[in-house]
Parts: sequence; structure tokens; C-alpha cells
Amino acid sequence: MNPTEAIPSTGTLRGLIDIGTNSVKLLVAEVNGHRVRPIHEVSEQTRLGRGFYETHRLLPEAIQDTAMAVLHFKMIAQDHHVASLKVIATSAARDAHNQEELLEAVRRTSGLSVEVISGDQEAEWVYQGVTTDPAIAGGRLLILDVGGGSSEFILGEGPHKQFQESFRMGSVRLLEQLHPADPPAAGELETCRGIIRAFISELIVPDVGRALRSSSTACRLIGTGGASTIMGRIKYQLESFERDRLEGAVLQRRDIRSMVDRLWSLPFNERRRIIGLPKKRADVILTGAAIYEGVMEQLGFEELTISTRGIRFGGVLTP
Repeated sequence: MNPTEAIPSTGTLRGLIDIGTNSVKLLVAEVNGHRVRPIHEVSEQTRLGRGFYETHRLLPEAIQDTAMAVLHFKMIAQDHHVASLKVIATSAARDAHNQEELLEAVRRTSGLSVEVISGDQEAEWVYQGVTTDPAIAGGRLLILDVGGGSSEFILGEGPHKQFQESFRMGSVRLLEQLHPADPPAAGELETCRGIIRAFISELIVPDVGRALRSSSTACRLIGTGGASTIMGRIKYQLESFERDRLEGAVLQRRDIRSMVDRLWSLPFNERRRIIGLPKKRADVILTGAAIYEGVMEQLGFEELTISTRGIRFGGVLTP
């Protein structure tokens, strides 16, 4: 049992199921005002975005796997007697030509309706979720959430946001574009870095860079989502997700670059043996870590602070 479950409840128990491009995740949390205390969290990789970016159609087997994961998580949430449970879907569902097939499969399998949220809403909830951590809230932050199909950039200080946008650059999307060999061939990492560099230079640096330069107040780069958490687990050799070890942990840019170099030098089966790297994430971590590396290099950040809070924490703030 999670130790937090033994603490008497003082708020409302809410559940949120998040259908992402790479995985489906459940958060059951106690919510009291702007405070969110996680009670139970679980993730299942269904890779909804597999084979997606050539046709922009979700595959039938990916839809079915995702619908079954939602049903499983609904049962877990009900066992916790949540007062409310909502289901959201992000990038792959948002861009899919056959989005309705996914929504209908989830309705038919679990009886739940899915809210496909916009990129702007996703960024808003990421910011709200990260700032439920009092150790982070209040300072000037650039929050980066690298997902499977998109990445959210939010620049703000306290309740005031200066910039927020969702960009179509994610770990699964980029992996599907590159199709690296196993092990990656010589030069494939530099090809990946070049694509990331061009994307950031064209679409992110002009607005985000200008916003960063508009204030002399120091800004912290906060990473939230699976890729940043996994990099923390690799650094600290954590066999499983340990919030207390990961929340607020700091990764140096030079360490991330060394990690990227190492990951891209190894075949898939050797990456699966790395302590801290979930076996099913041994492919997408290649591009996820490279995106963080590219952002840090082009925006001039030497450190990345990990937040284990994000979109789901923001989403449960309202029932």
C-alpha cells in the first residue's frame, strides 16, 4: 500500500485517466483547493501513436489496447471510491482522422466519455499541475513537457503566464520519422539532433527566447512527463518510480548529453537492461532525451529540474 493512503483524508478524491500518444495513465488524488496529494498512480504503454504519423489514422489494435487500459483503470479508480473520474486524450487523438473510432471504443468498453483536449488546454493543465508543488510554485519557470506526440512550453511566474504553446514535436512522433537502425547507425544521432535543432530554431527560439530575454529574473527549466522522469531514474539507478527521489532532482546539461550519447550507442536489448529505464520505453527514450538536450542547448539552460507533477495534477483540480 502507498504510505500516503494511511493519512486521513481531508479533501475530495478524484481520478483522471490520461490517454497519451505512448501510454495511458491513471492518477487518483486527494484534492483540497490547489493542493493535490497523489494516492495511486499507474501507467500502461499502449502506444496509441504507433504507425500513426504516415496516415494520421489510429490502428485498430492500438485503439483496442487503449480502450482495455481505460476499463482497467476505471475499475482501479472505483476501488478507491473516487468522487469523480474523467478521461482525457491528447496529441494522437487530437490529430487523428479517425478520432471517433477511439472515442466509441472507450465508450463501448468502459462506458466512459473521453474529452479530447486542445494543445492550449494541455499546456494550461501542465502549468497548473507543476505549480501544485510549493517548492516550485512562485518562481519564474519555463516548464517543458515532452510527450509522445507533442511538447508543451509554458513560461510563467506564480499565477501569471507569459507564454504557453503546444508544439508538434514528441518522442514517438520523432521516432516514427527517423526509424533508427538497431543499434543506431553512425550519423543517425546527428540527424536527430539536426532535426531537433532546426525545429527549435524555427518555431521555439523566436517566441520563447524573446520571452526569456524580456526579464532579468532568473528562470528555472522544469521538465515534467515520462522522458524527464526516466532520465532521473537512469541517473539515480532507480528500479521503480520513486517520487521522493525524483521530485526536484536536478540534471546537468552535460549529464544529459552524455546520457544521449550512451543511449544512441547501444542496441535495443542492451538499453532494456539499463537500470531505471523501463523496458517498454527503451526505444522512445532515444528521442525524448534528445529533445530535452536540444532545448537546453539552444535556450542556454545548464540545469533541468524534474517535476513528477504535470497534466494529470492540473486536470484533477476541477472535477
